Amino acid sequence: MLRGARLVPRVFLSPPPGPLNKWQSFRTRRRHCIPTMSLDIQCEQLSDARWAELLPLIQQYQVVRLEDCGLTEVRCKDISSVLQANPTLTELSLRTNELGNAGVHLVLQGLQNSTCKIQKLSLQNCGLTEAGCGVLTGPLRSLTTLRELHLNDNPLGDAGLQLLCKAFLDPQCHLERLQLEYCNLTATSCEPLATVLRAKPDFKELVLSNNDLHEAGVHTLCQGLKDSACQLELLKLENCGITSANCRDLCDVVGSKASLQELGLGCNKLGNAGIATLCPGLLHPNCRLRTLWLWECDITAEGCKDLCHVLRTKQSLKELSLASNELGDEGARLLCDSLLEPGCQLESLWVKSCSLTAACCSHFCSVLTQNRSLLELQMSNNPLGDSGVQELCKALGQPGTVLRVLWLGDCDVSDIGCRSLAPILLASRSLRELDLSNNCMGDSGVLQLMESIKQPSCVLQQLVLYDIYWSEEVEDQLRALEEERPSLRIIS
Repeated sequence: MLRGARLVPRVFLSPPPGPLNKWQSFRTRRRHCIPTMSLDIQCEQLSDARWAELLPLIQQYQVVRLEDCGLTEVRCKDISSVLQANPTLTELSLRTNELGNAGVHLVLQGLQNSTCKIQKLSLQNCGLTEAGCGVLTGPLRSLTTLRELHLNDNPLGDAGLQLLCKAFLDPQCHLERLQLEYCNLTATSCEPLATVLRAKPDFKELVLSNNDLHEAGVHTLCQGLKDSACQLELLKLENCGITSANCRDLCDVVGSKASLQELGLGCNKLGNAGIATLCPGLLHPNCRLRTLWLWECDITAEGCKDLCHVLRTKQSLKELSLASNELGDEGARLLCDSLLEPGCQLESLWVKSCSLTAACCSHFCSVLTQNRSLLELQMSNNPLGDSGVQELCKALGQPGTVLRVLWLGDCDVSDIGCRSLAPILLASRSLRELDLSNNCMGDSGVLQLMESIKQPSCVLQQLVLYDIYWSEEVEDQLRALEEERPSLRIIS
């Protein structure tokens, strides 16, 4: 038995396709693209000959992304030289390359010229350490056009961040977006960051997820935000040790920052009590939040009651993730009741891994039939079974259904469920993406889906079948189907 998963180098001489989830690797055919101002190379170990081909291109393009290409300090000498000769560069990404402190220093030297217009720089997972942060401080002061800096997955530590913050405070530094995920930061780093937030009114984005900030650090950071005039648009504090006690501070922040569009609090033990404390801020007239991530926050059906009031009231809220919370069917029912209210304009709902069963599918069926805003529904890793899928199909086949993306991975769907889904793929005028990953279907189920997809009237654009096993004969038919329908992506 086969499943068609192959990881291949991706090379784009044009804007690349949208980002893929980490677990996705898809069949890709080399396409002949007309070169534009973007050079994007990913997951390719570059030989000396290939490197020699690329150097002139790096010198010409506005956007250069060389990600996970096995680059080291040795290559950085060449990069430095060609960057000095590129007056049009606005974005450079060297993420997931072992450059080390010395390599980063060489790259930054290449950006030190009077014609440099760099706006976005990504050095994520490049082996930059605390010692290397001193290398960054000078360029941060001199690169007056730099607006966005990604330093995720580098062990900077508190001491390293303090060095960086001194540079951020320089009047010549106009940084607006900073990502520091997985940087070994603690509560000690929050005071320097709070100082930066107070001093920089143009600051728009701060990502600190997966650092051990804990209750004291988050309190300090929130105090800086409350004192700041900055027009923050995005704040991510996922897996930072936030507790329900911090929700009072966060309530004040979301209630006072009308500019805040996205808030990520996933993987923190907020609990129902924390959600109850946070919701008054979400309901504040100043709050214009569009995206709220509350995955794995120890929320139950009780916490859904407070969130439902927000859903019914705040038309600005478009995306909500409650994945990996024990909501159960009762929590799902409460959410669905809110989704039926005219004041709810939610477009994306994630209830993955929420202990939902087939019993809740009738409620979602009502939502899919009556709601005209919900475009994406993520229900993966819930034991819905074939009966649950059959219930959802009653709504998906209705003429007025607007859902575009449906995730049903790991939902105990068998060939029987595929039999229900197959005619829906023909009937639906809205469904563009369907995920059936890690379900117990076989050749029969896959063939039933293919029979519908190959019809000209089917509007599906993406089918995800990750971790589904099929025979060589079905594999051949899948490949043939992709050739017949170039607009279709089958991800497996």
